[in-house]
Amino acid sequence: MQKPEEMMPGKYQLKTLHEEIGLCDRKLAHMEKYESYATAEERASAIAKMTTKRAKLAKAAQKLAEDGVEFLPSELPLSLRPETKTEEHAQVA
Repeated sequence: MQKPEEMMPGKYQLKTLHEEIGLCDRKLAHMEKYESYATAEERASAIAKMTTKRAKLAKAAQKLAEDGVEFLPSELPLSLRPETKTEEHAQVA
């Protein structure tokens, strides 16, 4: 993975960041549910590292969005989508 500063600027960089955030979300979910560790400290350490990595990516994506880089709402990872849409969808279903 490239560091956020090294990637192409613009909407493609933001799309890539969103994809990487989604991947981190899936890795975190897998680590919490299925991954086996020797100790609880190892589990906590691995989850903390992945959470830190995801936070850095989310911060870079937020900065690009604030700078006016265009993106499609459908490209947002589920964890970054506004809560109101998921609540409305849950009520309709």
